[in-house]
Order: sequence, then structure tokens, then C-alpha cells
Amino acid sequence: MKVKQMESVAVRIPKIFIQYEPKQEKIVANEEVLALETRRNKSKTLENIGKFLKRGLDIIGGIAGIFVLIPLTLIIFIVNLVSGDGGPIFYTQERIGKNGKPFKMVKYRSMVMGADEKLEEYLKNNEEAREEYKKYKKLNNDPRITKIGKVLRKTSLDEMPQLLHLLDGTMSLVGPRPYLPREIEDMGEYYNIITKHKPGITGLWQVSGRSETTFDERLDMDVIYDSKQSFLFDVKILLETVMKIIKKEGAV
Repeated sequence: MKVKQMESVAVRIPKIFIQYEPKQEKIVANEEVLALETRRNKSKTLENIGKFLKRGLDIIGGIAGIFVLIPLTLIIFIVNLVSGDGGPIFYTQERIGKNGKPFKMVKYRSMVMGADEKLEEYLKNNEEAREEYKKYKKLNNDPRITKIGKVLRKTSLDEMPQLLHLLDGTMSLVGPRPYLPREIEDMGEYYNIITKHKPGITGLWQVSGRSETTFDERLDMDVIYDSKQSFLFDVKILLETVMKIIKKEGAV
């Protein structure tokens, strides 16, 4: 009789553990899920704060840009008038925006009229220049650039009108390079990564050599920007850009 009672007790003990263990595991699992969800929410909150600050900085930059553009445009107009250049002050060109949406990017005109046609003709008759353009997507001794255009490009003033794009939200102060539609094929697998962001007036490639970097290196830098992007990282790039302009380094 005692043996049977002991057997009965021995059988019940494992049942207690069988009922208890899963509850403990469930509690632990729920705590882990809750901790993960908390981290995700915190990360999302910080991300939203960063986006808010980035947009706010863009708007401030756009408003400040208006006050800079008015006298600068007047000066360029007078210089063009004196030099006999009767062409327009501004130049628009289609670029690839966020999510692949095209937009018309505005710059001060630094090239002769019909620059695209002249480039096509020049590359057609100059094999060395053709190879250079294929590698860098630009020319060091570009025959299309005007005299005042050289000054504007050296000081990066030709890009100042892009500040207006900060107000309509098509560009940001910092971001990937604004690529041309004809460069989509060359961008390859990088295209979807780069177009997640608004194009930037400045960016990682502008403060990392700019004229000396190849097209493929620029793509790599824009992908690195994607992986590191944050408000503080943008501020760092902005400060480095200012120093580059002051030192006149890396301009096209």
C-alpha cells in the first residue's frame, strides 16, 4: 500500500514541473518581446526627431539662402552684362530625386549655351576626354565652362540656387549626389539605396575629394552615407563643407 502511494507521488511530481516550466518560459519570452519592442519604439522616436531636425535645418537654410541669392544674382547679372554674355543667369537640368522622382535642379549657369550638345560633339572627337568622362562623369578642362563659370565653380557658388530646393522639399542640405537620368544604368544596384534619400547640396563625396573621386567611388560614398545617416552626421558634413569652401579644396 505504501509502495503504491509513493509511486503515485512520484508520478505527480513531474506533472507539477510540466505545468510550471512553460509558464516561466512564456514569461521570459514576453519580457524579451517587450524589451525588443521598447528598443524599436525608442529607435523610431530618435529617427523621427532626427528627421524633424533635418527638415528644420533645411528650411532655415532655404530662407537664409534667399537673402544671399538676391545680391549674388545681381552681381552675376552685371558681370555677364559687362562680359557680353547675353545668356540666362540660371540653368535647369533634370536630376533624380527621392524615390527616383525626377525634378528640375536650378544652378547658376557656368557653361556656354548649348553645353550638352557641345559636350556630345567634344567627346565624339576626343578619345582621351571620352575616357576621362566615362570614369569621372566630368572633365577637368571642360571647354564648355565660361570665364565667370570657372570662378563660380571654384567657389561652389554655382550651386547656391539649389538652396531654393530646400523650401520645396526636393533637396536637402546634406544627402547623396543629385544624379542625372543618363547615369541610372551606371548606378546599377546602388540606385535603390541612393534614391531612398533626398539629393543633397553637399554630401560625403563633396568633402572626400570631389573632383579627384571616380564615379564608382562616389557611389560607394553615397551608400556609406546611407548607412551612417543621422542629424549629427549631417552637421559634421556641413561643417566640413564650410571648411572646404574656405580653403577652396575639392571644387569642380
